[in-house]
Amino acid sequence: MANEEDDPVVQEVDVYLARSLAEKLYLFQYPVRPASMTYDDIPHLSARIKPKQQKVELEMAIDTLNPNYCRSKGEQIALNVDGTCADETSTYSSKLMDKQTFCSSQTTSNTSRYAAALYRQGELHLTPLHGILQLRPSFSYLDKADAKHREREAASEAGDSSQDEAEEDVKQITVRFSRPESEQARQRRVQSYEFLQKKHAEEPWVHLHYHGLRDSRSEHERQYLLCQGCSSAENTELVKSPSEYLLMLVPPSQEEEKDKPVAPSNVLSMAQLRTLPLADQIKILMKNVKVMPFANLMSLLGPSVDSVAVLRGIQKVAMLVQGNWVVKSDILYPKDSSSPHSGVPAEVLCRGRDFVMWKFTQSRWVVRKEVATVTKLCAEDVKDFLEHMAVVRINRGWEFVLPHDGEFIRKHPDVVQRQHMLWTGIQAKLEKVYNLVKETTPKQPDGQSGPAGLVSGDQRVQVAKSRAQQNHTLLERELQRRKEQVRASAVLPGVQIKEEPLSEEGEEEEEQAVEEGEPMDTSPSGGFHSRLTNGLPAGWAVGGDGFNGHPPPSCASTPVAQELRAFVEATFQRQFVLTLSELKRLFNLHLASLPPGHTLFSGVSDRMLQDTVLAAGCKQILVPFPPQTAASPDEQKVFALWESGDMSDQHRQVLLEIFSKNYRVRRNMIQSRLTQECGEDLSKQEVDKVLKDCCVSYGGMWYLKGTVQS
Repeated sequence: MANEEDDPVVQEVDVYLARSLAEKLYLFQYPVRPASMTYDDIPHLSARIKPKQQKVELEMAIDTLNPNYCRSKGEQIALNVDGTCADETSTYSSKLMDKQTFCSSQTTSNTSRYAAALYRQGELHLTPLHGILQLRPSFSYLDKADAKHREREAASEAGDSSQDEAEEDVKQITVRFSRPESEQARQRRVQSYEFLQKKHAEEPWVHLHYHGLRDSRSEHERQYLLCQGCSSAENTELVKSPSEYLLMLVPPSQEEEKDKPVAPSNVLSMAQLRTLPLADQIKILMKNVKVMPFANLMSLLGPSVDSVAVLRGIQKVAMLVQGNWVVKSDILYPKDSSSPHSGVPAEVLCRGRDFVMWKFTQSRWVVRKEVATVTKLCAEDVKDFLEHMAVVRINRGWEFVLPHDGEFIRKHPDVVQRQHMLWTGIQAKLEKVYNLVKETTPKQPDGQSGPAGLVSGDQRVQVAKSRAQQNHTLLERELQRRKEQVRASAVLPGVQIKEEPLSEEGEEEEEQAVEEGEPMDTSPSGGFHSRLTNGLPAGWAVGGDGFNGHPPPSCASTPVAQELRAFVEATFQRQFVLTLSELKRLFNLHLASLPPGHTLFSGVSDRMLQDTVLAAGCKQILVPFPPQTAASPDEQKVFALWESGDMSDQHRQVLLEIFSKNYRVRRNMIQSRLTQECGEDLSKQEVDKVLKDCCVSYGGMWYLKGTVQS
């Protein structure tokens, strides 16, 4: 008691267990270096990994200008490794040992006792480590030097031998045939050290992109070290009742467990379900039911469960479709599994099922033949997808199994918006993989009772009337927009709003639709791509109807433009080069972090975002992509900060001019051009800084950030 009084409790800290990176987090142990230098300050030239062996190699630059660096030794090592002639296969192109390779080795196979901790705002968040790797210097260049030495000795011996030497006497050759290998001999050979080394050497290297400590991608991934659900209901691993602690300390004997009746593996009673953590309860229910309204899920979990915690948990295992929750594809088809019908891997099955789910977000009806044509999957797999979430109607197609849950959408607009953003990303992937063409059929209203293409005459008349009313509203808003355009020019004086008239093709399509008796689409945003802007779907993004009834940001109040300008300037101060696709991704992440009702939720179009970037002192770099590139149009739009106010502005401008004429460039060309344009002999550190700001290295070549296609 006396010791406890002398050592009082100063502070109690809540501990949370974060599992978002539990299967992906590795700890790299670097060799000891001076405290004044961190490894993030050293340019990482390249990185590669062998996933099966968990073996990593990092190539880092050496500071050759450091007073502790011996230049003569560096030149001697480069000479021994590469010889006198320098070509593309040379290890040290600068004829100086200016880089070093670090190779990893596993320190321990059992990492269950280790975790990474992050302390923030009085909370301690723990993430279990998946592996611990020690990085040690690799001296493979010495083996290369020995090989070069042996080649030179062999060449000199061959030169000294006489060319007129008589041919050697003919020798008798004995041919032997090996006996068939027994099973025991084969097992010994497979378990031998030489065989394992050969298998390890045959595994190909996978090249990686290194992101520094202050990179935006690193900042985004670092957020996963925080527990996503900080309520006690979701952290049951660290919160146990006294009876549960007693059960962990004194587990029941094996004889008692054998006396219990064994239930089937796919059957779980509600009593057993209630003993599991909330996240596991939600996952098991959704995996078995597959489609469920949120109200039904809450009734199954019990009245004492917090609805906010359930909302957090359901978004990890399900997607929102027509106001109802549908289990995610990767829950039903985990990694390394395959189709029982066709043997197709899980990745292809998930992609096909995501396509079916996305189609149901667009309409209540899906045609099985269309799904099979797009996904190229067998009929049995497609039927399984549809039976998970739809019912078949004769001569109509497959209808979504549950009615549209408008009540949930009205109560939780923030969840609906987040799900729309997720569906935007899934749609972009599907569009790229399946080469989806633009949709020309107008989207059906929610109350429509037939599949796509089966529209009655009365319904066509009703749709035409509603669109005529929308067109009248659009004309009034266009008048208001022109009145407020003068105010918008005061917000962004350097931006001119370009008026784009209706194309001739659009007019011909409307005339043809009228002749065929179909209602004319008078909405300004028609088509597959135009319904999506900055990751927000139709009705949320800026188009003719604005965002939630608000006018577009180009004619909105001053705070919208100021907030967007502040975001763009802050983003380009951290990253000097960004593609439009990456900028939109960062903007969507910024939107997700804002509180509900923020002024930026009034909607921002692609045109508004690009005009703000140009007005913030950035320039578009016309990178000459190769003709066979797989980059999307947004990935081919590259913007760079032209002047940041530091000493490297001139160097970056020269570098950007180089990439306006070349898709990829070698380092020696960049260095020579910088020396020529700047009129001074630049140090290696200055060149490394410019390259780190604007470029990435891949396969020995340098690319602008975001333009490399691996």
